[in-house]
Amino acid sequence: MSTYFVKRLTYMAIILLAASFLIFSLYAMTPGDFITGNIKLTPERKAELREIYGLNKPLIERYLTWMKNAVHGDFGYSLAQQKPVLTLFNQYIWNSFLLAIVSTFLTWLIAVVVGVIAAYKQYSWFDTLVMVLIFAAMSIPSFFIGLFLIKVLAVDLKWLPPGGMITTGSNAQGFAYVKEVIHHMTLPVIVMTLLGVGSLTRYFRSNMIDVIKQDYIRTARAKGLAERKVLFTHALRNALLPAITLVGFELPALFGGSLIIEKIFNWPGIGQLYMQSFGLRDYPLLMGFTMFIAVLTVIGTLLSDILYHLADPRVKL
Repeated sequence: MSTYFVKRLTYMAIILLAASFLIFSLYAMTPGDFITGNIKLTPERKAELREIYGLNKPLIERYLTWMKNAVHGDFGYSLAQQKPVLTLFNQYIWNSFLLAIVSTFLTWLIAVVVGVIAAYKQYSWFDTLVMVLIFAAMSIPSFFIGLFLIKVLAVDLKWLPPGGMITTGSNAQGFAYVKEVIHHMTLPVIVMTLLGVGSLTRYFRSNMIDVIKQDYIRTARAKGLAERKVLFTHALRNALLPAITLVGFELPALFGGSLIIEKIFNWPGIGQLYMQSFGLRDYPLLMGFTMFIAVLTVIGTLLSDILYHLADPRVKL
């Protein structure tokens, strides 16, 4: 086990090092930056700022300086926001995590239950209805669903607020603040759940159909076990095994934010900050955020391998 972790950590370090150089090079070679794109600055001031921030140095030297600082936890300074990158991450990323963790829980819960029932009642009216709704959810763009629900639930029916995290000018605290945040996050959570539940339900349905045809399922039924126990204890556990590989992609998604959803609902998350920084060419923040997602991706991959081994001991690390 220790040898496995040493090898994996070595591979992860090599992958992150290569990814960091590639990402840094792409951003560095992109024409323009925050300073050159600022029309309010004189050419002399632009040259001075480029000297201060080291933007006029060779690519390799800039990369080595950035990597040295990143190893010590310093991912640079946002030129547009005038704050350290890690400070901005801590300020915005937890708002994105709140949306993502709730929508992910609801997505997996609905997908597992509906997928199991649809597989058990294959070719029934319920299965047909589920498949129609799945393909509809996968086909409709996220911005259309978001704007449509805002029109119906926020503008017409006035059940939910159209955007934001709290009401403008609100001084709510304690439970009142929590209640207000929940009220505002309901619409984006609904949209994110609808977008994710379609493909995941189809995935679980397909896995369950394959599993319930296996001999050990017929044996469990022949032993007189209740159908619910056969489905949710014997069949579901084995149907979940292929889905464990998806956990590695869920981790960066939890902290990565949803760019379009946060923009539509004006949610103050890391996704909206990323879009603003991209438009302003704030490369230090973009570089830090991209590397953060890369780190979460390799950690998520390692976590998937470990969970797969724990769920199925026949698979060796």
